[in-house]
Amino acid sequence: MVDEDATLVIRDVRPWGGERADVVVAGSRIAAVTPPGAVAPGSTAVAGATEVQGRGQVALPGLVNTHAHVDKSWWGHPWESYGGEGGTQGRIAHERARRDALGIPGEAVATRVLRESLRTGTTRVRTHVDVDLGVGLRGIEAVRAAGAALDDAIELSIVAFPQDGVLRRPGVLDLLRQAALAGAEHIGGLDPSLIDRDPVGQLDGLFDIAADTGCGIDVHLHEPADLGAFSFDLILDRVERLGIAPGKVNVAHGFAIVDVDPVRRRDLLARMAGLGVTMTTVAPVRMKQLPLHEFDEAGVRFGFGTDGIRDLWSPYGEGDVLGIAWQYARAGGVVRDEDLVRVVEIASRDGARFVTDEEHDLVADARADVVLVDAENPMDALVRRVPRSLVVAGGRIFDPAELAQHPWE
Repeated sequence: MVDEDATLVIRDVRPWGGERADVVVAGSRIAAVTPPGAVAPGSTAVAGATEVQGRGQVALPGLVNTHAHVDKSWWGHPWESYGGEGGTQGRIAHERARRDALGIPGEAVATRVLRESLRTGTTRVRTHVDVDLGVGLRGIEAVRAAGAALDDAIELSIVAFPQDGVLRRPGVLDLLRQAALAGAEHIGGLDPSLIDRDPVGQLDGLFDIAADTGCGIDVHLHEPADLGAFSFDLILDRVERLGIAPGKVNVAHGFAIVDVDPVRRRDLLARMAGLGVTMTTVAPVRMKQLPLHEFDEAGVRFGFGTDGIRDLWSPYGEGDVLGIAWQYARAGGVVRDEDLVRVVEIASRDGARFVTDEEHDLVADARADVVLVDAENPMDALVRRVPRSLVVAGGRIFDPAELAQHPWE
């Protein structure tokens, strides 16, 4: 039943690869998912609607990038050769030396990255945005402007991110507090033992801001094995002591969770589940992947992210979350149908909670974010990384071919 006049009808699609259906959109929301032809062309409810023929293609909810850095890409510039030293400290130093010459951060940079994300079907993004003494809050302003330039087709959630450290750069904690007060949904942290060498001080500072402002916390944690597990413990201690709401604290990367022995991991996951602490992964190659079944059985949510995209840390990346999901599945030995579908769910429907609290699926009342792929089923779409045929974001149609851009343009 369509209760209001439709603005868009996507006919003859297979939601999640199932039975054929029509998706009826009113404004920015899905009004109904009906059997094919249940709402007849030319009927009063769809008289003024745009109609799109899906030709039996698989329809998925919009993809969700739960860990991006859209503020710092060299997309649009000539090829930027990898320079500087390796390691976290070396990459930070190189980025600081080169970013101004590349217009980083800037609206143009962020817009190019978001356009590519939209082209590949991403409609929601949690992005870390550098906040430091050199750029202040300018990067956040640039990313917000880029989102507006795309008419908010992509729903954004901002993490004010202290890429150069928190305590070792006096004044950064003040900037993070300013960002939270100005509306940043989260503040970030970074390797509290290895970067600031004061894990208690860094985490106390971040959690004080969160307790005062109500913002979330999203900590980059590259620290390995027992050192990383110690940082996990410190984070969980503060979530428990302060009564931080479930879903407000996330650990990104969290390599230690796969480094520690199975019993230690089981105990960490059980505690994370009880406190509602989540994780995000960029499915790094040549590293162990987050164990899908262990996380699901424990009840710990995790999401996929692209990390940086053609930036001063690495020349790789094109913003395709389905590609990251494929990388995770391939590297983790995911082969059974139900597990392949689960990976697609994490990349789309279930990843949305990292950006929004609302339901994100092909159902009535959800935001009209629909991606069409010419595939047999979701498993096929994942393993072949099928190109996106059509993207609908917030009820608006986007042709991936029209969004395509040469990396140097």
